[in-house]
Amino acid sequence: MNRNDKDQTEQSLAVPERRGRGRPQLRSDDETRALIYDAARREFSERGFAAANIADVACRAGVSTKTLYRLVPTKLALFEETVTDRMDRFVSIVNFGACDGRDVAAALEGVLLTCAELVLDAEVIALQRIILADSDKFPDIAETFYEKAMQRTIASLASWLNVQQRRGRIVLDDTEAAAGMLLGMLVFKPQRDVMYGHKPAPLHSEMEARAKACAALFLSGCAVPADQIRKQSGEA
Repeated sequence: MNRNDKDQTEQSLAVPERRGRGRPQLRSDDETRALIYDAARREFSERGFAAANIADVACRAGVSTKTLYRLVPTKLALFEETVTDRMDRFVSIVNFGACDGRDVAAALEGVLLTCAELVLDAEVIALQRIILADSDKFPDIAETFYEKAMQRTIASLASWLNVQQRRGRIVLDDTEAAAGMLLGMLVFKPQRDVMYGHKPAPLHSEMEARAKACAALFLSGCAVPADQIRKQSGEA
C-alpha cells in the first residue's frame, strides 16, 4: 500500500461517517389542535359563523384542510371545541385561585379579574355579536355558547365560592345564584357598553378597580351596621 492510500485509509477510519438528519419530528395532534383553535377564534370573530371558511382557518393555522377535518369534522364542532378550549384555560386559572393561601378578599379580587378578562375579551365580545346576528339561522351556536361559556363561567365561580364556604370564610344559601349576581355586577354594564359601541373595552387597570370594588361590596355589603346607626341617632 503506498503512502497516499494509507493516509486515505487512516482518514476514513478517523472521521465517522455523517448521518442524515432524517425527517423532522412532526407536531402532535394536541399542538395542531391548539393552532387550529387559535386560528378559528380569529376567523369566527372577524367573519362570523356563516361566513367563516374552514380552508381559511387551515391556512391561518398552517395546516392542510385534510388535517383539520381529521381532527375536527364540522364547522359546528370547530366552534364548540374552540369555545371549550378557551373555557378550559379559564377554569384552570379559577381553580388555581381557589387553592392559594391569600385572604378571601384578595383571592376574590383575583378571580373576578380573571372573569372580567374573559368576558370582556375582544374575541369573546366578537363571538357574542356573531351569536346575536346568526342565532336565528344557526341556533346550535347559541346553545353551544350558552352551555360551554356562559353557564360554565357561572359554575366555575360558584365552585370557587363553594370552596371558600367550606373553609368557613363566607356563608351563602345558594352559591350558584350568588355567582350569577356577582358576575352580573362585575361585567353587565361594561359588557353592554362595549357590545353596543358606546365605550371601548375597559383597560386592565379599570378591570382591576372594578373587581376590587365588586369584591368589597359582595363580602361586606354597603349597609351601615346597626350599632353605628344607633350611635348616629344618639348623637343627633
